[in-house]
Amino acid sequence: MTSPAQIADTGARILAAVRTVVVGMDDPVEIALATILAGGHVLFEDVPGLGKTLAARSLASALGLSFRRLQCTPDMLPGDVTGSYVYAPDSGDFVFRPGPIFTGLLLADEVNRTTPKTQSAMLEAMAERQVTVEGNSFALPAPFHVIATSNPIEYEGTYALPEAQLDRFMVRLSVGYPDADNEARILENRVSRREEATHVAPVIDADQLVALQNAVEAIHVDQDITRYCVEITRATRNAPNVEVGASPRGSLGLLLLGRALAALDGRDYVRPDDIKRIAVPVLAHRLTLTPQAWAQGASASDVVRSVVGQVAVPPTVGALG
Repeated sequence: MTSPAQIADTGARILAAVRTVVVGMDDPVEIALATILAGGHVLFEDVPGLGKTLAARSLASALGLSFRRLQCTPDMLPGDVTGSYVYAPDSGDFVFRPGPIFTGLLLADEVNRTTPKTQSAMLEAMAERQVTVEGNSFALPAPFHVIATSNPIEYEGTYALPEAQLDRFMVRLSVGYPDADNEARILENRVSRREEATHVAPVIDADQLVALQNAVEAIHVDQDITRYCVEITRATRNAPNVEVGASPRGSLGLLLLGRALAALDGRDYVRPDDIKRIAVPVLAHRLTLTPQAWAQGASASDVVRSVVGQVAVPPTVGALG
């Protein structure tokens, strides 16, 4: 069994490889890696041009996963994602031709630009690791993960992700603009490469990633930490300005991702600080605010931060946090 120290060492090498081309995104990339180790999917929601696609491609390369990019557009059909049956003249039969979703890591770029029907085509794949076409089910490769990007600024020609689709993403991450030094490094790296393309060497392969994911499953979670996850999630349901709070899937996301972060830190146990760190990425996109909250400029992230500040840290593990 892979030890937490080995997971931490491998994770550090993966992050170091990604940082050779991705600048100023240390925290989002680490949480994205932890999400993959926890078996989840990632939604990057931010303005274009911040390197979200580059981060996804670099992670896939460092993890040794096959990578496909899906540029979402309003005229995209579900079959463009899952694949479809095509006529084979040589045999006279219809045979299934797999779509881009049959890969290790799928980047769904600007996922809010495609229609809800096409968005929902990814729902079964993200939840069940399979797709169903014309009544026949086809298993996806293991591991399989989705990293999607969404532009929260532009609304013309976009389709907001339905709550059921949002809930399938373990985290929603925001990259933010780099500071002046990091932005200068981005330009300097491009000049030194002398080409547009970037290259990240594989650190592990798909089988080793599965082994790491299995090892994360062995990380201990104290009963008080489990209760802490539940109390934070339950508090969102009664918080001011919230119409619909986070579901038990939010509690599970806190626990699973907290476990992966502990492993990346070389620990075999989860601390309250792990849960606090990921509360906003895990829970904010699962909340539905009241119309009054939107009018007042309140955000789901603010609600989660307020809840975390109010829920008591478990006394028996408080010293560890």
